[in-house]
Amino acid sequence: MILSAKELDFRELNNRIRGAEEEIRIDDCFGQRFICSGLRGKTLTINGTPGNALGSYLDGGSITVNGNAQDAVGDTMNDGKIIIHGNAGDALGYAMRGGEIFVKGNAGYRTGIHMKEYTDINDVNKKPVIVIGGSAGSFLGEYLAGGLIVVLGLGHEDIPVGNFTGTGMHGGNIFIRTAKELEDLPAQIAEKIASTDDLKEIERYIAKFAGYFGMDANDILKDRFYLLQPNAKNPYKQLYTTN
Repeated sequence: MILSAKELDFRELNNRIRGAEEEIRIDDCFGQRFICSGLRGKTLTINGTPGNALGSYLDGGSITVNGNAQDAVGDTMNDGKIIIHGNAGDALGYAMRGGEIFVKGNAGYRTGIHMKEYTDINDVNKKPVIVIGGSAGSFLGEYLAGGLIVVLGLGHEDIPVGNFTGTGMHGGNIFIRTAKELEDLPAQIAEKIASTDDLKEIERYIAKFAGYFGMDANDILKDRFYLLQPNAKNPYKQLYTTN
């Protein structure tokens, strides 16, 4: 099914998506919000720029964006896949708890904040994954509680992450591909150069990323990656309030 979003507000567009077939193409998308919020089992291709909260609470299915996406993509996403052939805004994958997000270009501030990993009532491990091809802004992985974030830095000579990476991180892993030394990491972060065994965790996701965007996975994986993990000897313990 093909929908033109040109004359539709976000409410009408989302009503039509819910009532449509499983495979949908949306043309002329100009910032409509909440596309596919809470949906499952549909395959969407979006031509244009979806607005905030694309795929929020997504519970399955697949969304491909041929363009850029705005803020809060995959907010509290539970399952499914989002593939963005451009850049993504701030708060990508906020509180994400399952599924996969792949961004060919860059992502804004607070990517992966409050992501978490858990085992559901059906004994299925829910592990959210975000792979960013370019750079990510400050506060990447802030308060990360689980899951996997990969920043590839493709096309970037400088360090591809901003300030305060991993602030408050207490679970999960962050991989950063860069030839430069990482600077000013929080004290509660344990940093090391990823080993061959470490890289096994991301190999299949890099293969997916390369397949979606026409790249060579082996060419990406041959370079140096840093692995950031919580430092068990120095856990994050700052309080928001005083006693």
